[in-house]
Formats: sequence, C-alpha cells, structure tokens
Amino acid sequence: MQSAPHHRSRSRRGAAAALMAGALAASLLSGGTAAMARPLPDPKASALPSPPGGKNVKVLVFHASATEESPTVDAGIEAIESIGLTGPAEQRFKTVATDDASVFTNDKRLGTFNAVVFLTGGGDVLDPEQEAGLEAYLNAGGGFLGIHDAARTEPYSDWFTGLIGARPATTSPAAVQRAVVEVPDRSHPATKDLPLEWKRPDTWFNWASNPTGKVHTVAKVRESSYQPGSGANGVDHPVSWCRDYAGGRSFYTGMGGTVESFAETDFRDHLRGALLWTTRLSRADCKATIDANYSAVRVTQPNQPGQQDQIGEPHGMVVAPDGRVLYIGRGGGVNGAPVVTDWNNPDIGKGIGQIHIYDPATKKVTLAGALTVFGNKGGGDELTKVEEGLLGIELDPGFESNGWVYLHYTPHSGLDRDKQIAERRVSRFTLDRATNKLDLASEKVLLKWPVQVHSCCHAGGGMAWDSKGNLYIATGDNNSSGFSDGYSGNNPQPTYKGLSFADARRTAGNTNNLNGKILRIHPEPDGTYTLPEGNLFTGKEQDEGGGKTRGEIYVMGVRNPARISVDKKTDILYAGWVGPDAGAPSTTWGPAKYDTFAAITKAGNHGWPFCMGNKQPYRDRNLPDPTKPLGWYDCNAPKNESPNNDGLVNLPPITGNTIWYSPQGGAPDFPRNAAGVPSYKNEEATYLLPWLKGGGQATMDGPVYRYDAATAGAEAWPRYWDGTWFVGDFYDADNPRHAVLTDPKTVGKGGLPVTAESLKKIIPVGQGGIRNLMDWKFAPDGSLYVLDYGRGFFTSDSQSALWRVTYTGGAATPAAKDLARKAAQ
Repeated sequence: MQSAPHHRSRSRRGAAAALMAGALAASLLSGGTAAMARPLPDPKASALPSPPGGKNVKVLVFHASATEESPTVDAGIEAIESIGLTGPAEQRFKTVATDDASVFTNDKRLGTFNAVVFLTGGGDVLDPEQEAGLEAYLNAGGGFLGIHDAARTEPYSDWFTGLIGARPATTSPAAVQRAVVEVPDRSHPATKDLPLEWKRPDTWFNWASNPTGKVHTVAKVRESSYQPGSGANGVDHPVSWCRDYAGGRSFYTGMGGTVESFAETDFRDHLRGALLWTTRLSRADCKATIDANYSAVRVTQPNQPGQQDQIGEPHGMVVAPDGRVLYIGRGGGVNGAPVVTDWNNPDIGKGIGQIHIYDPATKKVTLAGALTVFGNKGGGDELTKVEEGLLGIELDPGFESNGWVYLHYTPHSGLDRDKQIAERRVSRFTLDRATNKLDLASEKVLLKWPVQVHSCCHAGGGMAWDSKGNLYIATGDNNSSGFSDGYSGNNPQPTYKGLSFADARRTAGNTNNLNGKILRIHPEPDGTYTLPEGNLFTGKEQDEGGGKTRGEIYVMGVRNPARISVDKKTDILYAGWVGPDAGAPSTTWGPAKYDTFAAITKAGNHGWPFCMGNKQPYRDRNLPDPTKPLGWYDCNAPKNESPNNDGLVNLPPITGNTIWYSPQGGAPDFPRNAAGVPSYKNEEATYLLPWLKGGGQATMDGPVYRYDAATAGAEAWPRYWDGTWFVGDFYDADNPRHAVLTDPKTVGKGGLPVTAESLKKIIPVGQGGIRNLMDWKFAPDGSLYVLDYGRGFFTSDSQSALWRVTYTGGAATPAAKDLARKAAQ
C-alpha cells in the first residue's frame, strides 16, 4: 500500500502556550507532577473503536510544543513517512502529521489511527479534554510512540508520566555526544536487528526516576562511553523501553534528539520496529523485565526437628525431563548436631549425603537415597573444617528410559586416616523412577582419584553434559588458602606426611593431576568411559619425558568450580570459580581476590594459580623461603617450577576470562609496564564491568536460558531471556545476580559481556528472599528452580530451601486476533 504525502496542520495554540511558557520553564525537566495535577474528564465516555485503526494502517504524528518547536520535527516526520512507504508491503502505513490537539477530542478521526507518535517539545500541549481523549485512545487499545522530547510533554500529568515511563532530570547534558547503546532485547522488532553494541551520537537524558523494573527496557546507554554529568543514572541507564499501558501499548525512546538521528539507517530501523508493535502490525513482549511479572515461591518446607526429611545441606540440583527436581545435601547434619573431628576416631567426618526429589505434580518431597560420605566436621579453621561430601549430581541423557543418575562424591569408606587422604569419585546409580528410590547397590564407579583432606578447601563438584554425550566434571584445587596471604595459592612449604596442601601448582597447575580442573569424559553403557577428541591433553604426550599429562583434562587452572553448565545449542561450557582471600591488590604479590566466570569454547588453561582475570599475573615463590617474592609469572608461557609438580613444567598459554570481580568492583584492570605486568595500584584501577562488585564473594555459575515453545508452560520465562547467561554469587549484597549477554564474535576469547540485567528483584534478595544462592536450573517448562543454602555453614537450617521462580506476565501483545493485518503474524 502506497501512502500520499503527509498532511501538516499548522493551527497553533501559541497564545496559550506563550502564557504558560514562563511558569513551565523550571519544571519541564524535573519530572514533578503533583503540584498542578488536574482532574480529567472520564476517558471511558469516548466512542472510539476498539482497537483503533484498521488494516489500512494510519499513523498520526503529533508535534505541538508549548515552547519553540524542536528542529527535529521535520526530520522526524520525514523519517516516519519514509518508514511507512518502504519495507515489505504488509508493513506499510500512511502518515498524517499535525500540531492541532483537537484531533484528540474527535473520536471519529482519532479512531482511524493505529498509533499516535509524539514528536512534541516541552510543556503542556493538551488541555484536560484532549488528554482525556488520548487516554481513551489508549484505553481502547491504541498504540503510542514517544520520541526524545516527548518526555518533557505534559509535565504536570501523572497519567502522561506513566505513559512515557520517566521524566528527564534537570541535570541532563545538553551537548551531542557519541555513546554506546547496549541492546539486550534480541526479540523485539525495534531491536532484534540492531548491533549488540550500537555506537551513535545523540543528546542523552538522565532520568529523574529510573524506570527499570516498571517498564521493559529494550536498549540502554553505557555511561562510561560518554559524559553523563552530575545526574547520571549509573550502570543501568535505560534509553528505549516499552510496556502495555492503560489498555494499549506505549513505546518510548530517549534517542532522536538531533536532526541527524533521523537519517541513520539503524535509528530508522529502531523506529520501524516500534511502529510495527504500536500499530498492531506485529506482536512483541514488552513485559519480560518488569519485576511485578515474576513470582518467587518456596516449594520445600523446613525440616522436621532433628531431621533432614525435606532438604540436606544444599549443594546442587538437576531437573529431570518430566519436571522432577533432584537435589543433594553435601553431608553437613542438622544445625547443632554433633560432629567428629578427632582423626583417631574411625567416624572422623562421617556424614550423610542425601538425594531428595521434589515432584511439582504432587508438591511432595521424597528422600531418594543417602550416601555415607566424608564431609561432616562442622566449621572451624582450615585444619578442622572440610568441604568434601556429596558434591554434584547429573542425570544421564537417556534418564527417561534408563533412570541413571551420576553422583560426584567422597565416600567415607575410601578414607586413609593415617595419611589423611580420601578418594573422590564419580559414580552412576539407577533410580527407580516409579518409587523415586535410588538403588545404592547399582553403583558403577566411572572415575576416582585421591584428594588430600588434612586441610580443606575447594572441592568443586559441578557436572554437566554437552550435546554429544560428553560429561564435564568440575573439581576444586583441593588446596589450603591460608598460607599465601590470600594471593596465589603457591606456597610449597606446608605438607602433611610429605603431601603438599598449600601449593595449587601441585593440583590446579599440574597437568598430571585431576584436581583444579574441569574434566571431560564420554561415559559408556557398561560404566566405563572413553576420552573425546579435543581435550587439553591426550594423556600420551611425550613432552618432557612423557607420563606427565591426564587425558581427562579439558580445562586446567581453576580454583573452586562448584557450578558449571553447558549450553547445548552451542556446546559452550560456562563455569564459575571462587578466588583467594586477599582484599586488595598488592604491588608485591599481584591481584586481589578475583571470583571468576568464564565462557569456554575450547580446551585451555584458565590460569590459577599463576594468573587471574584478563591475564593478570601473580608473583612466583619457592623454597627455601616462600616469603620472598620471585619473578612474575608469564601468562602467555607459564612455567610450573614447583617442587610438588609431577606434570609438565611448560604449560599451555593462559586464556583470559569473561568476568572477574573483586571487593573494589567488576573486572579491575591496571596500566601495565613494558613486560605486561599490571601496576596493581588501587588508585590506577579501571573497572571494565561496573555493574558488579564483590566483598564476601563466591561465584555460582548458572545456566544459559533457552526458550523452548514445545515444552514451555504457562509460567515459562519469556523468549526475551533466550541466549542469556545467568551469573550469580552465593551472597546477595552488592554481588552479582545477573543475566548477561555475550558477543558471539568474542565469547571464549576473553571478550567482556555486552550488557547485564540485574535479577535481584526477580530472584529476590534480602530478608525473606533467596539470600544464599547455591544452585539454579531451568526446568523444561521454562520455570527456574533456585537452591537457597540457608543461614548457617556446614549444616542445613530452617532457611535451607528449594524455590521456584515463574513468569506471570502473560503472552505477547497485541492479541493475535487484534493484529491489524492477519498475514503479519
């Protein structure tokens, strides 16, 4: 359908506008609405069709202003008219432009428009009857698009503030500046084809009140890329958003503040997509990031007194294809129960690792089975407490037919009390799916290896499958953190009966040791395993004399990877591991504690204990005096020269990580000298990911969400989140609980995430919420299950619980039956 040239009506309300202009000047940017709020006529009294407009789609561009008309008006009208005249025939529309506000009291005329665009300037441009007409238009199901200065319009109207979503702050910078726009919504027609990082010049509003959580943000501006001034909104600065409002659809963009904006191809595409939704030419989800559209409910009850009938000490979970949730207790007993810490006692550290099953169909919990584990010594210092026990759980890809469950644990029966060495193993068991009971006699031990248990910590535990049937197993560095001042765990001196327990070069940095790794094996039906191609080593390398590598190693150089996940669409491995204890960087020893997340696309060395973050090295130390610093490690050609190393000296080069954070902030970086060594001076740090911060910190890697229409239930998280990676922390203070979007071009190569959405109001933090996030997994129906560890350590307590987080926002809008042209579905 072709369109005739637009019609611009030039009748003015200038006299009234001039009288109002002085009184309005101080308030146009402030967002204040209460002082002169006006009663409006009843918008329900209108005779507008519902929904307004028809298949011969028309767009009204309204451009009145109480002050001087914006110089962008002509460019904006021309751009919208051009959008309507181009593109696929089923997306075209006619444009009519006017500054005559009487159109909003003419139901017969207003009802012919599918959407209204405000290219307005500042001030009060509608009288009460006209605003009531606009409200009636929205009530009837009309669409609204506000562009840039529209946010200054009707400054005293609460209803219009709600329609726009936010008001500019008085401190908004006036200058045109080039900035980076982050585009998290890859589904909305207004953003799905835009760059992930969209670099463009414009004038950028600060918001008097940030609308995040009340609107659905489709794009935001990165404040570190320009000068936002004193009223900056911070790391979360929305710039374009939408929502269903007052019966209709509202889209607003703070962009379009310059004439040149409207000539940009990408900005026109942005407007085109907004118009497709507001005119009812397409459907879109404008609810996905509105906090009120999510519900978090605790689904397990507190344990009976003295029992762990509902939940053990939470340590991991997996969701079966039929929706049942299997979750494990590490081995800590109920709060206050006695523990055995005397190594002369045969029951030293004996605990029970439980497997519970929650069935959402019956809302009942079953204790499926329990293993006798080494892992219950309570709290205390590192020579007392222990982090071993039942550490990980996964289900076989053929679970629905074979009932196979894989458990990663430390059996008490494998304990050598004399040498204080235990056995770690990954075993396969069979679950009777009809009775929810685990057959403990069915155990097939796939893999086992020794771990020192004289001193804790860092057991790891997570497991995950890729699409090829390979099983990934995360193991901690099995190393004490108390003998290196919280920096690199590389002190070779402390040993127990000849076995080092404070030198992670013996474990994580050792090519011949399975600790401090992510292993990759291919389990076979007979309970054995084979090695897939593409691991870091074959196990048969002849380097340095041979016999110095293990073929199971896929990733080396990780510290405590309690949680890992694999996105089966891409087979990218995602992992998080806890860092050391140093609270600040040291010019002598290296970086502060960095907790780390990595998107891993191929086998590699991720650094610990030689380097952290984006290849930031530690200082070497060795005998005879480990207190004296030696040279800095070379992250591109690391050498393991520890006397406790029985693997290769020359290690694979280190791969930079995706996310790292310290108490000071997210992704600290420093100036480097000619040798590439950072200054490690706090005052010289740059924080590349300002949206996150640590303190007390313990990473908990989450899944990559994949929306599956075939299995999604009514409460599934929406398609908006498809492809986003969930990263969180055990603690809920300033620590991350975010969904991040990575760039496929740089993921796995040390590229930083493009953008991040806070989940702290959706997966609630604080009192009464999920304060100690231990694990999180999506179910096939698209709901999210979250394990809350509780409020103690090495026990379960009344707050230890399984939660379910669901989406209640409903389907995309408009309804399919209300589309202007049915062929556009």
